Amino acid sequence: MASITFYGAARTVTGSKYLLEAGGSRVLIDCGMFQGLKRLRQMNWAGTPFEASEVDAVLLTHAHLDHVGYLPRVVKEGYHGPVYCTGATAQLAELIMLDSAKIQEYDAKYANKKGYSKHKPALPLYEGRDVLETVKLIEERSRGKWHNAAGPIWFRYQDAGHLLGSSSIEVEIREAKTTRLLFSGDVGRYDGPLYHDPQPAVECDYLVCESTYGNREHPEGDLLESLREVMKRSLARGGAVLMASFAVGRSQQFIYLLQLLKCDPSLPDFPIYLDSPMACHANDIYAAHLEDHDLSEGELCGDRPVLGGPAVHLCRSADESKALNHVKGPAVIISSSGMMTAGRILHHLKHRLPDPATTIVLGGYMAEGTRGRSIEDGSKTVRIHGQDITNRAAIEKVPGLSGHADRSGLLQWSGAIKTAPKRTFLTHGEPDSMDAFAATLNSDRGWDVACPEIGERCELD
Repeated sequence: MASITFYGAARTVTGSKYLLEAGGSRVLIDCGMFQGLKRLRQMNWAGTPFEASEVDAVLLTHAHLDHVGYLPRVVKEGYHGPVYCTGATAQLAELIMLDSAKIQEYDAKYANKKGYSKHKPALPLYEGRDVLETVKLIEERSRGKWHNAAGPIWFRYQDAGHLLGSSSIEVEIREAKTTRLLFSGDVGRYDGPLYHDPQPAVECDYLVCESTYGNREHPEGDLLESLREVMKRSLARGGAVLMASFAVGRSQQFIYLLQLLKCDPSLPDFPIYLDSPMACHANDIYAAHLEDHDLSEGELCGDRPVLGGPAVHLCRSADESKALNHVKGPAVIISSSGMMTAGRILHHLKHRLPDPATTIVLGGYMAEGTRGRSIEDGSKTVRIHGQDITNRAAIEKVPGLSGHADRSGLLQWSGAIKTAPKRTFLTHGEPDSMDAFAATLNSDRGWDVACPEIGERCELD
């Protein structure tokens, strides 16, 4: 009998791993790293809960670390089969996994130098060479066509509208009877900037659906108009506009939206500086896959490129980053990290926070305890590199940039399924969000909904 085991993203939002078994074949859907709380991060070191060498194939929904970040570890432990994904996901996954390995190697080296690790010596979860071995296994597959994964297990990708290359996965187990599963991946937002709307969910016997925003709605209002008002105030101050951003996805959305605003004659012209080697690399990948974007708003700009062009300066080297200290406003500097915990953004904050002409634009959630949350809360001093930096900058917020569908979006996406699945499994959400969405599906649609625990195995009849 076919079965699915939930080895990650169960009662939590991270570490997506689902092992599907049928007809003697074993296929892993996503292979993500646990992130966030210490108890979750420690699960990355608890040992792979299945025999890596016995898995026949891996299917990836998209390239975010919590969906691909554990894959090099599985390869290191003996996995040698194919890794299937879209072409854009293949390129982004390589970039993200290499960055993850670099950070782990640095952290292990630093821990050994300072002697604070209980492990002697401290080791990374995997290294760059493990990523390179992983990349050799990647095989690109197009959307909209059926492909064989292993044995009786077939799959087809559909656009999830969440990140460049992101997909939901239809899976068919073709035995005496055909059993169809649908894995949502991360469902994107409707009418979100840069990405197409997610393709509707399809009829299925079993649904595995994310529930990140299962109990929340995104703020109402037009995102571009919100940013327009923020930029009017920011540019009027005459200083630099600092945007802390995640390197992959959010940075490209910022560039797209800012390019649209540059077409507005009521705004003064301004240059855009993207200051992050990883974000610059991701920008190159985005520019190479324009067919995967919804650039309909960009039609207002005529022939002006919306993801690049002479107004967008890509700062890859440290010297190019340092030179931004001499840039006078008005100008926009997009830099990482997203919550201002590390990276080049810290140098810009240190240099420009004391200037009241500076504007800090918060474009996403700032977790408690991060430097971004301190700035959001109006702290008059910000500690950077051991120094307390006076904060006189203006703080602006642009809500609604999340790449996940909210509660209404998830209901809209799954509402395309007219016949109730035999069972719906909710994953990739905090317990309160997951439980609330489960209650909605059960009460409003009469669906049989389960919220599996990590390690729970469920048979598919």
